[in-house]
Amino acid sequence: MKTAVIAFPGSNCDSDMYYAIRDGLEQEVDYVWHQETSLDGYDAIMIPGGFSYGDYLRSGAIARFSNIMPAVIAAAAAGKPILGVCNGFQILLEAGLLPGAMLRNKGLKFICRHVDLEVMNNTTLFSSLYDKGETISIPVAHGEGNYYCDAETLTKLEAENRIVFKYKNNPNGSAADIAGIINERGNVLGMMPHPERATEALLGSAHGLRLFQSILKHWRESHATLTS
Repeated sequence: MKTAVIAFPGSNCDSDMYYAIRDGLEQEVDYVWHQETSLDGYDAIMIPGGFSYGDYLRSGAIARFSNIMPAVIAAAAAGKPILGVCNGFQILLEAGLLPGAMLRNKGLKFICRHVDLEVMNNTTLFSSLYDKGETISIPVAHGEGNYYCDAETLTKLEAENRIVFKYKNNPNGSAADIAGIINERGNVLGMMPHPERATEALLGSAHGLRLFQSILKHWRESHATLTS
């Protein structure tokens, strides 16, 4: 599996994501600068956390118009796995690849600590190696992680089982304790907590590694089907 980690001006978790793929999965991975226009040859796309363009306007609002984004949107339409974490989640929302928006944390303070998540859906390509209902420890680091959507959208997310992770003790005010959601097709995941910062016990938790292993498992199964 060959993975692209998109880097924007202000990204600061691109290295974390890179090492999660390179060292955690032992798979090929490249940084792709936001001014590039093609993602040909990549099997999965990672949009890391940070402060793209300094979070001017709204978080992710400028990055959404970067040269690379049409290729990200095309990759999503082609069914390739797209993972957006923290600022990456915000960019996916701004790009319309996921529904909803981000507000300031309810306490108006930046939050940086481990939180407990509940795995709500373990049938996705991102979560298949977790148990449904399992509690996992993943760190958060954000100031605008308060997920918002209207009542109709929330009802749809719940009815279609598109909420993958929920906070067990909501740190930021997110609607329905939402920590991560997928698109209708199930190949785009946006989440505020940082699984790439929880890939080995030395970091305080290795629970995030199984998310990346789930992506690799899906790719291998899909590749085996295509080549059989």
